[in-house]
Amino acid sequence: MTGAWALDGRVALVTGAGRGLGRGIAIELARAGAEVVCVARSRDELQAVAAEIEAAGGRAHVHPADVTDERQVAEAVARAQAAGDLRIAVAAAGTNRPGPAVDYAMADWDALFAVNVRATFLTARAVGASLLARGVRGSIVTISSQMGTVGYPGRVAYCATKHAVDGMTRALAVEWARDGVRVNAVAPTFVLTPMTAGFFEDPAFREEVLERRLPTGRLASVEDVAHAVRYLACDASSSVTGHVLHVDGGWTAW
Repeated sequence: MTGAWALDGRVALVTGAGRGLGRGIAIELARAGAEVVCVARSRDELQAVAAEIEAAGGRAHVHPADVTDERQVAEAVARAQAAGDLRIAVAAAGTNRPGPAVDYAMADWDALFAVNVRATFLTARAVGASLLARGVRGSIVTISSQMGTVGYPGRVAYCATKHAVDGMTRALAVEWARDGVRVNAVAPTFVLTPMTAGFFEDPAFREEVLERRLPTGRLASVEDVAHAVRYLACDASSSVTGHVLHVDGGWTAW
């Protein structure tokens, strides 16, 4: 594969790669030619993703890690550097624990900030430092949400973390732009993944989202999000940085 959309010869580190969006993103980047280092806590899930990538002719490495831990993130980045020319990082680890604000558990608040904000920053910082130290251009993609732009009942912590991700993304982009390190975010609407499946078992919630909130009337697919990440990871987006790309079916256009 050649051209601005190709990722041949590049190593991509993807966190949260064991399932959901991270899994789909890892597979898409491998399809584009990248050698992918798959990072998540579950070795079994990572091995399944790596096996799928390799069965399709791609190359993948498995690296179990807790990406809220600074040392473990550094080890994952070192593993990616050892694999080859690390140029791409996607911080796709994320979680959500909805609940009303008046009695929202602070343990849940702390958990969301640990995974959605701290882990995203640790990943971006470690890969950014690697790119800067080596003097090479690269692309870092964070995974935000439409909830980084709007509010929503019962998601005070999730909205707060995703607003933080958007701000972090823009600040890092400005700081590293002159060094050729691009930082962007992809902000999807609801995607049917293991994390969100339970929400859509509620008929009232499903109707509100599909009939009242989404102009397109459909959820985004994992592939929709993965394609957006691929665009931001490759040279086709070489003049794009500090951008939050909404893959949200028009939710934030209301």
